[in-house]
Amino acid sequence: MQWEVVIGLETHVQLSTHSKIFSGAPRQFGDAPNTNACFIDMALPGSLPVLNRGAVERAIRFGLAIDAKVANHSVFDRKNYFYPDLPKGYQISQFELPVVVGGKLTFAVEPKKGDPYMKTINLTRAHLEEDAGKSIHGLVQGSSGIDLNRAGTPLLEIVTEPELRSSAEAVGYARALHALVVWLGISDGNMQEGNFRCDANVSVRPAGSTEFGTRCEIKNLNSFRFLQEAIDFEVRRQIELIEDGGKVVQATRLYDPDKGETRQMRTKEDSMDYRYFPDPDLLPLTISDEWIARVKDEMPELPHELRARMAKDFGLSDYDASILTASRDIADYYLGVAEAAPDKKIAANWVMGEVSAAVNQTEGMSFAEAPVAPAVLAKILARIADGTINQKGAKEVFAAVWAGEGTDVDAVIEAKGLKQISDAGALEAIIDEVLRDNAKSVEEFRAGKEKAFNALVGQCMKKTRGKANPAQVNELLRKKLG
Repeated sequence: MQWEVVIGLETHVQLSTHSKIFSGAPRQFGDAPNTNACFIDMALPGSLPVLNRGAVERAIRFGLAIDAKVANHSVFDRKNYFYPDLPKGYQISQFELPVVVGGKLTFAVEPKKGDPYMKTINLTRAHLEEDAGKSIHGLVQGSSGIDLNRAGTPLLEIVTEPELRSSAEAVGYARALHALVVWLGISDGNMQEGNFRCDANVSVRPAGSTEFGTRCEIKNLNSFRFLQEAIDFEVRRQIELIEDGGKVVQATRLYDPDKGETRQMRTKEDSMDYRYFPDPDLLPLTISDEWIARVKDEMPELPHELRARMAKDFGLSDYDASILTASRDIADYYLGVAEAAPDKKIAANWVMGEVSAAVNQTEGMSFAEAPVAPAVLAKILARIADGTINQKGAKEVFAAVWAGEGTDVDAVIEAKGLKQISDAGALEAIIDEVLRDNAKSVEEFRAGKEKAFNALVGQCMKKTRGKANPAQVNELLRKKLG
């Protein structure tokens, strides 16, 4: 039987406010346990929450970026559950009336097999809520502790429709969403610190069916690799279970990266189990049209807008433009190169190729920190265009500048003797010598063997130690061969 995978993602994005969503306590990561928890975070009797305006503004910004409806009226609810790291016994969240409704996101997908493609999916909602604290186990053998530093950290929970059909699509969406929230400045996006965590709802159904299968939710996936691995395992597990005559049980599961498998944490609750009701300590949230308009005026150029501009002005494909807008750093770097580069498409190829490879080989480096500045790369590309150096020489110049051997492109070219031989007289003399020494290849070419021509070009390049202008060599050689 053929199976179809159905995936929906819920992503918890920590917002980049200075203080927490309902208190003035700081929200920085890594401080000593319980040093950033105030009386509101600890739920001391009589403490009342006060909504952080900055968190609301970040939610508005996100809603505008995904072309969603930003609600003029929304409500905070109490979501009741009883964990040691939730001192109130409930989480303040939003249920029936969230701050952001609908929206869509377009992203690039790179499947394991087949060509990359673009996909657009619909979002259900995005709502504001507070994070819980953290249980810490094993500090002292046999004991557990509670750290409330994270309690009350502002979250934007972003929920998709169940329109993802593979782990590759889930990762493509998650990467695009991560890039967007960082681009907008609403989150640091630091996955190691838990600023961007995904829950994947996974089910399978017979291909062609319109009924949804029983879903399982995999919680707290904080890396793109773990997201893909967890979904792939869960899909295999569910298919094997059904084909062996079993039934999938709705459950919450955790992913164990050491074993490469998911395991059941608890049977899955439904919304009624949380006994949602409006929080009586918080007034309904009212967002005026004027406030939305002001936020809209302050918005940066969005990734999809920049992609459209790159396609229109630079002639780039949707896929290339999506790669170059994967982060603000990459986009700024490319735009800096394209501003002075003679060919925008060649500039894109270099940024996605040579520059990206060099950046990725240096742990922790961003495009903004690349030793080859955009203006310097544009100068290298200009020297290819005017025939001063060839592609091979350009890569040597790039490597030299990256290694700190100077930023004056022309000086590096001179120092390394990379200037192409473009003098027609000098090239003709070399070609005559090659033709004299390779009579057999000349005969084979004249007999119709095109490979022989390539062999003659290779000999010319060898004679000049790769410094000959390949286009000129080709032109002069064909002319001499008649």
